Formats: sequence, C-alpha cells, structure tokens
Amino acid sequence: MLTGKSILVTGASRGIGRAVAAMAAEEGARVLLHFGSNREAAETVLDLLPGEGHEIFEADLSSADAPMRLAEAVLSGPGCPDALVNNAGIFRRHPPAKIQFDQWLRDWNATLAVNLSAAAHLSFFFGRAMARRGGGRIVNLSSRGAFRGEPDAPAYGASKAGMNAMGQSMAVALAPEGVLVFTVAPGFVETDMAGEHLAGPDGDSIRAQSPLGRVASPEEIARTVLFLAFEAPESMTGAIVDVNGASYLRS
Repeated sequence: MLTGKSILVTGASRGIGRAVAAMAAEEGARVLLHFGSNREAAETVLDLLPGEGHEIFEADLSSADAPMRLAEAVLSGPGCPDALVNNAGIFRRHPPAKIQFDQWLRDWNATLAVNLSAAAHLSFFFGRAMARRGGGRIVNLSSRGAFRGEPDAPAYGASKAGMNAMGQSMAVALAPEGVLVFTVAPGFVETDMAGEHLAGPDGDSIRAQSPLGRVASPEEIARTVLFLAFEAPESMTGAIVDVNGASYLRS
C-alpha cells in the first residue's frame, strides 16, 4: 500500500497517466494530476479517485516556462511529492518526404518541447526538491520508437531517445542525492493516442507485432510505473524497462 505517499503525474487526464493516477490512488497515495488543456477530463479523473487530498494542476508544457510554473505551484503546497511521473507527450505525423518545412519545424519544435524539454526541466526542479528532502523517484515514459525509429514522426522517436539519455544522465547525477530515475519504454498501448491506428486498417497488423496478439493495456504500463516509483530496488536506477509484448526486442 502507498498510504502516506504522494505522486505527481503529468498528462494524467487520459491514457497511461490516468491509469497511473487511478492505480496510485487505489493503493492509498495522494495524487497530483497535471493536465495540459482539458480541465473537464482532469476533473472527471479527480472525482473518480478514491481517498483524499488529490489535486489538479494546469500547465501547457509546450511553453518554455510552464515546467517552472508547474513546479512552483506543486512545491508551494504540502510538500515535494515522493515520485514524479513524466508521462505527458504528443505524437504528430510529419513524414519528411511528404511535408513542407514549415510543418516540419512546427511539429518538430512542439514535440521536443513537450516530450523531452518539459520532462527534463521537471526532472531538474523536482530532482533538486527531492534531494533537499532526502530522496525521491522519477519515472519517465519513453517508447520503443526510441530504438526502432519513427519514420512518419521522426521528432517523436528523437524525443523519446533523448528522454532515455536524459533519464540515464539524471540517474547518475542524482543518485548521490538519494534520487532514483527510471524509464519505461512501451510499445503500442490501448489509449486515445493510439486509438486511431488500432481502429484503422493497420490495427490487426499492429496487434500482430506482438506474439501475444494484442497491445498493452494502460493498466499494465501503470503497474510497471508504480513498481519503479515506489518498490524497485535502488540498484535499478538508470534502467530502461521495455513493456512492449516482445514486439521489439533488444539486447
């Protein structure tokens, strides 16, 4: 049980973030939910969480100063959370052979701002706050796309590869301060972000990428995230954990 623990989850109004928030609350944690723009969805999640003391925080993480403002808002409350989950992310198709540079530039900059820079800045602010309080944990949500490439969305693959490297660098930098950093790299997950692909003509072939014949559920990813956020041994810090149903194997 996570009674007495607290966790900040970015992008918590849907998908993996929502599953992490729900599972953490069910196990007794106080949950701080970040959302980007859909307040109604975030409030719906908040209302469904068991327990008390949960809060929501709004921040458009594509804005350069949003991570700092989010950190200030959270840290002005009851205290630094025990765990930070950098889950917020966007996926925009921008196949380089088929688009003009203005779209490329727009999608590239937006994707790296939300998926990589915001996660790095939040890790900076909360890593320092956790160090001051004697320790804590950060879990980053990456993707198998960091390893296999994303030809129709190069910025997405680049942002997740950057997140992997950032997380490992922060793991080394913050370990002496008692702060552990982990990364989870899912494949396709049954979420709103993947829904269009899974429901379309490529859905069957996507599911067939895994020998399980399906994609992961948000709850499977959430269970992995919470294990890393509260239970994993210290010696796992810096690890990148694949949760892709053997759809992409690396050694």
